[in-house]
Amino acid sequence: MKELLYAIVEDLVEDKSAIKITEDAPNEEGVIVFHLNVAPDDMGRVIGKQGRIAKAIRTIMRAGAARSNLKVAVEID
Repeated sequence: MKELLYAIVEDLVEDKSAIKITEDAPNEEGVIVFHLNVAPDDMGRVIGKQGRIAKAIRTIMRAGAARSNLKVAVEID
């Protein structure tokens, strides 16, 4: 799942070296939380107008996780 998130984000940002993705252990509901950090200049590209890109990233991640019977959440820091 981490690789999927990286593949999506690397095409959106200009500073690929600033991409940092950390993964939390599943919480009590079984949700794995991914924390995404990008360069401040790329934050707008990842969030998108009215959060549309961020919402799409979260939707793709949830769909990919569902195929593996996992639950995920993506936080953009």
